[in-house]
Amino acid sequence: MLSVGAALMLVAPPLAAQNKANLNTCLDCHSQLDAPFGVNAAEFSNSIHAQKGLGCPSCHGGDSSSDDMTKAMGKAAGFKGHIDRAQVPALCGKCHSDAAYMRGFNPSLRTDQFSQYQTSVHGQRLAKGDTHVAVCVDCHTTHNIRPPKDPASSVYPTNVAQTCTRCHANAEYMKDYKIPTNQLALYNTSVHHEALAVQEDLSAPTCSTCHGSHGAAPPGVASVEHVCSTCHVFQQQLFDTSPHKAIFAAMNLGGCITCHTNHGIQRPSDALIGTANGAVCVTCHTEGDAGYQGAAAMHASLVKLGDEIGRSEQLLLRAEKAGVEVSDAKLALAEARDSLTKARVTIHSANPDAVDKDIQAGLKVTQKTYQAGLTAITESKYRRRGLGISLITILIVLIALAVFISKLEARNPGITK
Repeated sequence: MLSVGAALMLVAPPLAAQNKANLNTCLDCHSQLDAPFGVNAAEFSNSIHAQKGLGCPSCHGGDSSSDDMTKAMGKAAGFKGHIDRAQVPALCGKCHSDAAYMRGFNPSLRTDQFSQYQTSVHGQRLAKGDTHVAVCVDCHTTHNIRPPKDPASSVYPTNVAQTCTRCHANAEYMKDYKIPTNQLALYNTSVHHEALAVQEDLSAPTCSTCHGSHGAAPPGVASVEHVCSTCHVFQQQLFDTSPHKAIFAAMNLGGCITCHTNHGIQRPSDALIGTANGAVCVTCHTEGDAGYQGAAAMHASLVKLGDEIGRSEQLLLRAEKAGVEVSDAKLALAEARDSLTKARVTIHSANPDAVDKDIQAGLKVTQKTYQAGLTAITESKYRRRGLGISLITILIVLIALAVFISKLEARNPGITK
């Protein structure tokens, strides 16, 4: 019979072999070096590559299990060493474009990143020899690559804007490209940034939502509305029916950004439409033209319904505080708010009649809710009068009773003894 030691020797590799398998001479050295050659061992161990069993040789070649430097970094081991920036996309694509290989790690992972990159403005400029443009490691980092769903990832939704603006907010780095570098500053003031960073809505737009990621490109004027309409579907459908559609196209203006801008999109308000200072309509329309009059009419309609909703709300609140049940009227008032919201969307048709149709539907509701509020206030007054009369009656009865008792005591002094 074999001893326990002999049995273990049959099923387990020798200790020396185990140590060699766990050896990483690349990391042993580079974890001790300063930038640009230093590699943080803890960060690398947390990277998706390390967690999937991929080590330094997967990208750099060589033999990290050898403590002989001539072998570890030898040509026979396929050592590549430093990877030039121009070679990075193809090197990453060697694995990430191989569907059969990637299926072994994540069957749902896309494998068209490299082909998309080649169509991007970054990839096209890189192909022409411009090595200043972004390559894979600029966005995903090198030795600390995390899955996109990891909050620590450089491409996690809340981190994308900071990642992009490492280049795009650097005026010195971007000076040769003749494009603005204030995108992040504007985006940080936008309703999109508020939704993403403050409200933590990860579906809110960030740079890659509109520009794409691997196939990144600046949206052309003709495609802007298609970018916006991936979220704002109804607005685009209405805009397509509007007179602005053909006019903006003829003037080479972007549909959505003409009124809303691009990176610094603010939360829309009723003041955005109309003829007052600050309204976008007056940037094109002047007093007397049809568009100017239509804008004034649509703004007035929105304000009127908003005021009527507010008037009903205040009256119903008074009735509720007075103790009258008004929940049905308050629920009905929500329909008026829906009509106002719908009218604010219908604005994109630039059709005052269509907007007024939504407004009138809401006004019919507010008429009913306001009347319900008046009825409730009348009921509360009636209740107060009834309560007052009841209290006075009770008081009179108590006084009469007291007088009766007093007289009874006077006629019969010993009655209370």
